Amino acid sequence: MRAAVLGSPVGHSLSPVLHTAAYSALGLAGEWSYESRECAEAELAGFLKGCDDSWAGLSLTMPLKREALRLADEAERVAREVGGANTLVLGGGRRSAYNTDVHGIAAALREAGVERVSSAAVLGGGATAASAVAALRDLGADADGGIALLAREPARAAGTVEAAERIGVRPAVAPLARIDGFLGVDVVVSTLPSGAGDAYAGAVAGCGAAVFDVVYSPWPTALAAAAQEAGRTVVGGFAMLLHQAARQVELMTGAESAPVEAMRTAGLAELDRRNG
Repeated sequence: MRAAVLGSPVGHSLSPVLHTAAYSALGLAGEWSYESRECAEAELAGFLKGCDDSWAGLSLTMPLKREALRLADEAERVAREVGGANTLVLGGGRRSAYNTDVHGIAAALREAGVERVSSAAVLGGGATAASAVAALRDLGADADGGIALLAREPARAAGTVEAAERIGVRPAVAPLARIDGFLGVDVVVSTLPSGAGDAYAGAVAGCGAAVFDVVYSPWPTALAAAAQEAGRTVVGGFAMLLHQAARQVELMTGAESAPVEAMRTAGLAELDRRNG
């Protein structure tokens, strides 16, 4: 059976390392393979048409998540709500869409001891921010104003606001430059690209909240380092990546439980190799 991660660019992805480690731990190494394929949004439909019965599933990274949802025959509720799918399970001539990013974010926070959230600030307004809002809702965040969505250009976060409203959340929306007024929260989740959150590191570190930065390399980010120095609970993007990949392994292979620790060991070793 075959699986792959698709996106553009995709060469940096850790997914092949994580999934291959899972196959080995599950005793599937001789039967399953996982690779990375460069694929632009306009190329996804053609790629899917070329997938035969040997293909079990695909992981989708940017910019394919919305297009993957559009091309699916069926989709789970969470994927429909957030407006994007990072997973397609293939079988029986059908494409089933899932969003495991929401699971990954919630699992990463729980693993760090953040079991329940009543209020949060989400930095950024893209697809990952929408998944973060859904995860925070699942952790108990107040649906009416309990989540603040802070984007560099709030008008460009309209899609994320619509996604939040589909899951019954009415976020407060404001420019990222006004972050100081929205930090009296339990958790700050940064979905900003690497380096984009550096200017807010001091403000976030001083607010007393747990901090989750979805960036995993280079690590720690300035935001995470400042929060660690201030004694805050800090969660990195690797934990999210690990847990969303584990859920993908379960969906694609049918395994009852993915070998998370084997995947963690392999992923961290690869990050050390890249950073060495």
